Amino acid sequence: MQAYPKLLAIPATMTAACLSVMAGWQRGGLLAERVLWIAVGVVLVVAAHLLPALCRPHGRIVRALGAALWVGCMAATCYGHAVFFLMAQKHAGELRAAAVPEVMAKGRGLAEIARDRADAVTRLARTNARRCVEPCPSLTAERAAAAARVDALNVEQAEARRDEAAQDRAAAARSAAMTDPVTGALTAFGVAAPRAELVTGLAFAAVLEAVACFAWLLALRPSTVTEIAVTPDQQGSHAEVVTAVTPESHADAPVTPPVSAIDVAVAAIDTAPVLRLPVIEQHDDVTRVMTAVAAGEVRPTVTEIRKFLGCSQSRAAAVRKQLEPQPIE
Repeated sequence: MQAYPKLLAIPATMTAACLSVMAGWQRGGLLAERVLWIAVGVVLVVAAHLLPALCRPHGRIVRALGAALWVGCMAATCYGHAVFFLMAQKHAGELRAAAVPEVMAKGRGLAEIARDRADAVTRLARTNARRCVEPCPSLTAERAAAAARVDALNVEQAEARRDEAAQDRAAAARSAAMTDPVTGALTAFGVAAPRAELVTGLAFAAVLEAVACFAWLLALRPSTVTEIAVTPDQQGSHAEVVTAVTPESHADAPVTPPVSAIDVAVAAIDTAPVLRLPVIEQHDDVTRVMTAVAAGEVRPTVTEIRKFLGCSQSRAAAVRKQLEPQPIE
């Protein structure tokens, strides 16, 4: 089951390392500076992810030091990731702003038009102030020309104002596009856009680091050994045991057999807690051993009984003890 947390821990660490690489590349100037920033960021990421799991088996002092280092690594890593998130939002805003069409001014500016209009209005006022006893066609024409000039400048001024308003709207659209749509919505709650972007970047970094740390904590947890009850059939009672040929001895003392693979497995099983078998199965083993002893196939020793039954040393000793004559009360 420890492989499942690794499926989450490894991609999380790789993602965090890639963020540190991008942040280091953006923060450095020269190539050597960028490489060092990247190396520092990757080391801090790996340390932040693995320190909780590596310090868990140790004592309190090591865990306390590890916790202090972990807090520092987490702070530095989240700061580096926040740099990446802010730079990424800035680049995305620049691309969105570049998509907004620019509005170019078609004519002159309002300041220049205002100066010409002032001159035209002054000239019109002067021609209106002139008086003539007899009809003066020249004066009438001059007045009409001055009035037409003023009207033309008024139209040009209105067009310039519309162009300027369109430019202002385009500038506002580009400014709005520079801000992330989600963080921009937070400004409705009184949060400034730069502060909202910083808070969201730190939040994303903290969540990513927490997921990676927790996944590695589960993936590197100490494995628990489950004790499994071993039956005589599972101990290899039908396995062939190779023993050395020695002169036959009629002594009842147990003879130590040569060490084999089955003996090593049985010795390992003997170190485990003894499993109390049902009384019926014990009596059946005693009956089998008694029959074999009576037929001369097995000697009543612990070693021979263990070989015959294919059981553990303690089990063979218990059967051997039951073969002894019981005292009559």
